[in-house]
Amino acid sequence: MKKLALLLLLPISFVFAEGNFENIKNETKYVYNPFEPVTAQSKVYYGGNVGFRFWNNYFYLGVFPLVGYKVTPKFSVGGKIGYAYISDSRYNPSFNSSNYGGSIFTRYRIIPQIYVHAEYMYFSYERITSLNVSGNSYNTDRFWVPFLLLGGGFSQMVGPNVWVFAEVLFDVINDPNSPYKSGDPFVSFGAGVGF
Repeated sequence: MKKLALLLLLPISFVFAEGNFENIKNETKYVYNPFEPVTAQSKVYYGGNVGFRFWNNYFYLGVFPLVGYKVTPKFSVGGKIGYAYISDSRYNPSFNSSNYGGSIFTRYRIIPQIYVHAEYMYFSYERITSLNVSGNSYNTDRFWVPFLLLGGGFSQMVGPNVWVFAEVLFDVINDPNSPYKSGDPFVSFGAGVGF
């Protein structure tokens, strides 16, 4: 286990060492500060996340790109679209479906790495509503579900204009057609690029 950790940390240490030598050589040091006044070029940012699950004959793949606009250095607004493909082989025949929708969001940075987040999302889900007694057929229906997600996240710069993030959000609407249980957190990890 120690050897594996060393093998993983060794390339990272070379990257940090190379960056430090470059700063010493040029005698310039830039520290990123997200609260600096925003220039016209750096007001727009892109990001998103990809989700996947495969377990017990169930497969899920979702793509959720986002675009944001920094109104001020601390406050931003934006939108997301999303698409998810599902294949559930636990049913006969297999249940294959697509879920899709979009959202608008706002973020406020408390400190450079921590932000609070509010998001209104509207998503369409196809679900099995009834099974045939013999178990070899089913009926489906599609539901549009609203969500009001509140929470926060942590983001860290990993390069010039590139960051990674993790966020935890909770739905306060809890619509009866929601595929999620009341109180279940929406946890996501992703990356973003600013221009």
